[in-house]
Amino acid sequence: MAASLNRIILCGNLTADPELSYLPSGMAVTRMRLAVNERVKNQNDEWVDRPCFVDVTAFGRQGEACNEYLQKGAPVLLEGKLRHETWEAKDGSKRSKHSVVADKVQFLSGPSDSSSGGGGGERPAARPPRSEAVEPPRPPLADTGDDEDPPF
Repeated sequence: MAASLNRIILCGNLTADPELSYLPSGMAVTRMRLAVNERVKNQNDEWVDRPCFVDVTAFGRQGEACNEYLQKGAPVLLEGKLRHETWEAKDGSKRSKHSVVADKVQFLSGPSDSSSGGGGGERPAARPPRSEAVEPPRPPLADTGDDEDPPF
């Protein structure tokens, strides 16, 4: 059998606040969306950013820490595994996407620097508590009617 390796390293910024939920087993699951930019020249020979948006999932205590300390715009460096997800939309069509299951998430901003990527290794300040309560463990998701996202 040929050797294979499934590792991905990404550095970018969150496009929204992380979303924390729990599996029926009680394990924390945090979903995030990361924007990673590629610098390319456009037709006018000007440098522009071409974003690539990546869905990321972090589990357990690491997921809880991401939810607690990260917010929209926060720069992060992460390492994980690439995962291919497939599902059937309401109209019967097949849908698929790639996402990342994070093994390691490095917060790149310091306590007073939540947007510029500085912060020499200090632990970020905790985000103020959100007004909504963290949801308790819930049963498996039912069809939400949204054909664009996978049902998990």
